Amino acid sequence: MAERGVEVSALPAEVREQLAELDLELSEGDITQKGYEKKRAKLLAPYIIQTQSDFPPPPQFDGQDPGPSTAAAPSNASSSSSSSRHRRTRRPHRSSGTRDERYRSDIHTEAVQAALAKHKEEKMALPMPTKRRSTYVQSPIDNCTPPDSSSSSDDEGGASAGSNEQQQSPDSWMNSSIHGSSTSSSSASSTMSHGESRPPQAPQPQSQHQVPPPHPPPPHSHSQPSALAEAFAHARIVTRTGREPPASALGADGAAQAQARSRGSRVDLPSNVVVRGMSRGQSRSSMMETADVRRVGKGVPVSSRVSTKIQQLLNTLKRPKRPPLSEFFMDDQEEIVEVPRPDPNTPKPEGRQIIPVKGEPLGVVSNWPPALQAALARWGATQGKSPALTALDITGKPLYTLTYGKLWSRSVKLAYTLLNKLGTKNEQILKPGDRVALVYPNSDPGMFWVAFYGCLLAEVIPVPIEVPLSRKDAGSSQVGFLLGSCGVGLALTSEICLKGLPKTPTGEILQFKGWPRLKWVITDSKYLTKPSKDWQPHIPTANTDTAYIEYKASKEGTVMGVAVSKVAMLTHCQALTQACNYCEGETLVNVLDFKKDMGLWHGVLTSVMNRIHTISVPYAVMKACPLSWVQRVHIHKARVALVKCRDLHWAMMSHREQRDISLASLRMLIVADGANPWSVSSCDAFLNVFQAHGLKPEVICPCATSPEAMTVAIRRPGVPGAPLPARAILSMTGLSHGVIRVNTEDKNSALTVQDVGHVMPGALMCIVKPDGPPMLCKTDEIGEIVVNSRAGGNMYYGLSGVTKNTFEVIPVNASGAPIGEIPFVRSGLLGFVGPGSLIFVVGKNEGLLTVSGRRHNADDLVATALAVEPVKTVYRGRIAVFSVTVFYDERIVIVAEQRPDASEEDSFQWMSRVLQAIDSIHQVGLYCLALVPANTLPKTPLGGIHISETKQLFLEGSLHPCNILMCPHTCVTNMPKPRQKQPVGVGPASIMVGNLVAGKRIAQAAGRDLGMIEDQDLVRKHQFLTEALQWRAQTDPDHVLYVLLNAKGVAVCTATCVQLHKRAEKIAAALMERSGINTGENVVLLYPPGIDLIAAFYGCLYAGCIPVTVRPPHPQNLSATLPTVRMIIDVSKAACILTTQVLMKILRSKEAAVSVNIKTWPIIIDTDDLPRKRPPTIYKPPSAEMIAYLDFSVSTTGMLTGVKISHAAVSALCRSIKLQCELYSSRQIAICLDPYCGLGFVLWCLASVYSGHQSILIPPLELESSLSLWLSTLSQYRIRDTFCSYSVMELCTKGLGGQTEILKTRGLNLACVRSCVVVAEERPRLALTQSFSKLFKDLGLSSRAVSTAFGSRVNLAICLQGTTGPDPSTVYVDMKSLRHDRVRLVERGAPQSLPLMESGTILPGVRVIIVNPETRGPLGDSHLGEIWVHSPHTATGYYTIYGEESLQADHFNTKLSFGDPQTLWARTGYLGFVKRTELTDSSGDRHDALFVVGSLDETLELRGLRYHPIDIETSVCRAHRGIGESAVFTWTNLLVVVSELCGSEQDALDLVPLITNVVLEEHHLIVGVVVIVDPGVIPINSRGEKQRMHLRDSFLADQLDPIYVAYNM
Repeated sequence: MAERGVEVSALPAEVREQLAELDLELSEGDITQKGYEKKRAKLLAPYIIQTQSDFPPPPQFDGQDPGPSTAAAPSNASSSSSSSRHRRTRRPHRSSGTRDERYRSDIHTEAVQAALAKHKEEKMALPMPTKRRSTYVQSPIDNCTPPDSSSSSDDEGGASAGSNEQQQSPDSWMNSSIHGSSTSSSSASSTMSHGESRPPQAPQPQSQHQVPPPHPPPPHSHSQPSALAEAFAHARIVTRTGREPPASALGADGAAQAQARSRGSRVDLPSNVVVRGMSRGQSRSSMMETADVRRVGKGVPVSSRVSTKIQQLLNTLKRPKRPPLSEFFMDDQEEIVEVPRPDPNTPKPEGRQIIPVKGEPLGVVSNWPPALQAALARWGATQGKSPALTALDITGKPLYTLTYGKLWSRSVKLAYTLLNKLGTKNEQILKPGDRVALVYPNSDPGMFWVAFYGCLLAEVIPVPIEVPLSRKDAGSSQVGFLLGSCGVGLALTSEICLKGLPKTPTGEILQFKGWPRLKWVITDSKYLTKPSKDWQPHIPTANTDTAYIEYKASKEGTVMGVAVSKVAMLTHCQALTQACNYCEGETLVNVLDFKKDMGLWHGVLTSVMNRIHTISVPYAVMKACPLSWVQRVHIHKARVALVKCRDLHWAMMSHREQRDISLASLRMLIVADGANPWSVSSCDAFLNVFQAHGLKPEVICPCATSPEAMTVAIRRPGVPGAPLPARAILSMTGLSHGVIRVNTEDKNSALTVQDVGHVMPGALMCIVKPDGPPMLCKTDEIGEIVVNSRAGGNMYYGLSGVTKNTFEVIPVNASGAPIGEIPFVRSGLLGFVGPGSLIFVVGKNEGLLTVSGRRHNADDLVATALAVEPVKTVYRGRIAVFSVTVFYDERIVIVAEQRPDASEEDSFQWMSRVLQAIDSIHQVGLYCLALVPANTLPKTPLGGIHISETKQLFLEGSLHPCNILMCPHTCVTNMPKPRQKQPVGVGPASIMVGNLVAGKRIAQAAGRDLGMIEDQDLVRKHQFLTEALQWRAQTDPDHVLYVLLNAKGVAVCTATCVQLHKRAEKIAAALMERSGINTGENVVLLYPPGIDLIAAFYGCLYAGCIPVTVRPPHPQNLSATLPTVRMIIDVSKAACILTTQVLMKILRSKEAAVSVNIKTWPIIIDTDDLPRKRPPTIYKPPSAEMIAYLDFSVSTTGMLTGVKISHAAVSALCRSIKLQCELYSSRQIAICLDPYCGLGFVLWCLASVYSGHQSILIPPLELESSLSLWLSTLSQYRIRDTFCSYSVMELCTKGLGGQTEILKTRGLNLACVRSCVVVAEERPRLALTQSFSKLFKDLGLSSRAVSTAFGSRVNLAICLQGTTGPDPSTVYVDMKSLRHDRVRLVERGAPQSLPLMESGTILPGVRVIIVNPETRGPLGDSHLGEIWVHSPHTATGYYTIYGEESLQADHFNTKLSFGDPQTLWARTGYLGFVKRTELTDSSGDRHDALFVVGSLDETLELRGLRYHPIDIETSVCRAHRGIGESAVFTWTNLLVVVSELCGSEQDALDLVPLITNVVLEEHHLIVGVVVIVDPGVIPINSRGEKQRMHLRDSFLADQLDPIYVAYNM
């Protein structure tokens, strides 16, 4: 042994302690002899080689067992919690078993630890997901996660402080987002306290992948160590210099800087210049637009937790990916075509073609019965007293013994009853050959035996199934499919079982989901009729009729019935008798399920044929007393035991409870799942422990079985003293390529398999390729085992199609010629034939995962995952592995149940280590790893995990994980190549000519001419709107121009021409009187939507001032909305504010003083009670090019932009709208829009004065209290034309969609509406407009009425669907082409097609052209490009503080680089295309339609392609019913998806894989971060547009209070 020359007593205490622990492990069988010697040698090595005894301890590995692979030198024993210690301390409550021992293997554990140790070199910093405290609801046992003991003691106090902040209203969210300071100060204070309380721990060696502190706190709660601790974590990982000052010395800002330094890159802060504006934010509840004042000074805090995490994620992603990306997809326009390049190093099979293997002949024994029933009849008559079956009670004591006499007589009674006594006298309910379900619990074998043999004697076909426990049993509808396909109408059960079945309130048995209607029959003796003397059951010689049907679940979860004929049943019993050498009168202990498989074949059928005494040990007894089967063997001196690895392990775990047991009587210990490669270690360990109790090594007999082929092979009991069979040590890499290679070099990725003996007597077997035609394999190739034998299943009952592919397989040779006539049955087992014709099985077809052409076995992955110290994390070793198909390949998913007491950090640690272990050992990337609360995965009847049901739950998003880790970046290696943009090397002119030659038009379109206007005199007379208003006040003073409605639909205010004129004069007089307000100065109008606003506008024009309309602050949300008002006032340098009394008080209130400096407001004039005065003169501008007003608006990208609108532009725009919509003084229109900017303002304030029509004004805010206000107004006033915004349309669709019948009864009728125009600056929302049209069609709304308008900052109205012109057309474009800036039209419903609606007819006087934004050259009409516009009503420029001329020149007076270099165009900043349609416009020409695709500022450039956020968001919203709204943005090339969760918080983590899948499938993008937030968090502006940049800033500044943030690896 290793201690030559070592005096044990002289060793250090720690080493002695570890040696003692090793001895204990060996004596308990927790370690093999070989493992013991290896570990012992390692411990003693330093002392043999006489190195100095104060050998420095190696770096600890996560504070856990360094694993057998790292030399644990005398490190402090208390810190090294070795695995044996773990196992021993947990022994008392074994039921929470540390892991699933089917997969226990010391060798494999060592391999895994070694693989992890390799990874330890590369420090891996995976960012830990961020979780809201309330989210991780633990398992149904209501055990809330105790506070994380790892974080310091001030944790609890902090949690309670933060708890009242959890359910934040949008208002408080707004407050926190505007006052970044409150959050940052609180985090600073918590940081300091943590920093001070923990300095001693700082120098500890870091664990293998530094994980940031667990679940960072919601804003304001001082719960976890935040920025500082994290900064240090990173400083240690990245810099590893050790020169940083101590934590407490730095303070939060220092930490932030240290962090920025250590990360090596910092967040780019927005510049401090307010050019075209600032950013904004805004609360959905108030629909207020706000701009974010903080952007000017501070920007995003660098030490934000989120950005640290993302930085960490980026660092992780920078590492080289595992597979060299050889298999690129080429993204050609048509289709993504996979072009895998074969790897030259792939191992190929080199052996000769396999020759079928023959079993020994099936010997004919003279006294074998002609049928199984005949054997029962014989024993019943001649050996009536001999015991057939002993059943145990729950404590493991014998409950009853059924003799062969009793079994025979009861079976005959049942057969008689079934055939003669079920219906009325004349009708026979059951005929021979009918199928009958057997529903008996595992605890009642006696009833089952009687029912099974009773059915055989009555010649009806028994179909044993599990007892259904509830309507929602895992896979219960699949069992219904089985019963249906077998045509079962009758179920046999026991009285007790029937009482326990779920009932309806009326007492009938529940109709289970998917089950046919069943008649239930109780088979207890007292209900059976004794047959008359002359009745004898008919026992024919075994023939090919079906004897019984055994159920089998496929990989997809379908349950099918394997029909076994009478002759197959008998032959199988004979073959088993011969192979196992069964003798009459032996005793057999059966722990397996007696309803199917080995439990049925050995324990019910073969045992009766040989008059064996079976002792049945139910699963429930095993759970209560794991040693019960060993005790039964000992007590009954049983010769044979039938077990699974699980039972071996359970017995081993509890064997110390019983010293005096002997297993010497066993001649055969049949291991039913011995074909599982992971059974080797269980068998070895069991032998190690029980050899001392008389167990002989040669009695362990693994076997291989499948429902279709029945017993495929079984190891025969050996001769005492004969050498034990050899093992195969195979290379996992070889196996993944389907070839057998003995593993020599890399011990870590080896698989040890034991043989399962020889082929069954009378059978013929060969190995064929598992997929494609059944071609014979070569000798060194892994394939599926196929068997030809009389003793096997013969079909899937009632499913002839599937039967053919499984039961009638004729293998073919390499040239494709069949090798013979005889059909083989596919066993579903993968394996090979070893030396001496021994059969080896390496896995099952249903556990096969084929990833990128390589095959992996689910069981192997489970074993690796379990070898990664799951003690702290995995509940009872319950792990499911399956694959899902995403983006043209299978992706591996691992789902495990998490222990109720596992900490967040342990779980995350375990997950990241499983990733590395599987990567090292199997060379395959995991797609998703999920942990669910204990006891929540669907179970199979015997308590295993129902894999297909788990997969179903995962795919439909109802698994409810409590932890999830997605790794798409690592494992999705078949992405299309990024697009390389071609430099434009061809000259402009040649492109132009090329386009024309190719028949492509230059993409341009124009509205009709403005020149021919009938009311020329009006235009000539009144160049300015002020003149038009005065003219109307004189010529038609009492004509009502405006009617304002309140929430009840009552006209609260009207304005005739003269009233409006007089109110404007009063205001002009007040302005002129004030000193300090001069002509040409800007005046801010701060009014709620109404007529005061209109009067103030004209008042300003009368006084020669320039009005600036501003949305008033929201009184309940000043902190969020007032800064924007302040900013516009400052930016516009307003000389004065016109407002109402109420708003004036608000501006000067204490609440306002919190957000802004109220002492520096300009002059405020309250216009409510002005004296009746007339101005001395009404100002007339010297030229029409003078500015009429300023239009300020916050764009979706957060720019506050003011544009200058001249008097000429106002007149031209009003004239254009008048023409397009045919507006005259006799017309009425209804407007439900915000009147502060864009086309909304023009329609509200300007158009009526110009055209003289009457406008009915409906403030959109009133709809919140009275949803039907807008629609009932349309009906009441019989309005023909109405204008609204998307938010109004959405309110009506969501709020009134279900009430159309009620509205109809109220007499609401929309048949009058001819055009309903949605005013917007975005791509038309087709889904919304279509659902609005469909919903209100019943109220008479014409399907042609709804259309959209389109405007931008540079030109407020480009398109507007008027009364003339064709209906807006819809086209379907190919999304893949769109990403390449190409427009390819496809048919409706084509895959990857995107419907787009025309944005309305182009207004008179407007010309648009589609331009390449880079080259500024015109494009053909099959290209996507920027929309440029030329029209008389284009704005004259931006109004900015710094007068950035370059920006103005670029956007407003731009020329094409070639083509038409004279015309001046304005750039809209929107991408779109023009298509010539088949329709004709008013002039008779073909109509050119303009399609807007999206804002150029918002597009995402990813992988060289151009994506529009709305397309990705649409896909995301479809991914799960719980997703309300979603928004995407990019940050440093990472795609971030933010989704609002409508359901309960436990659904939050379900969304992560579904969102990742859908974006990968539909857009070929990998999502970097998934953020799940509460409804209402995504900011939306007044036009109903998402403010994605604002959302991005809030996310980076950590102000979202997300429910969950997942960082995809």
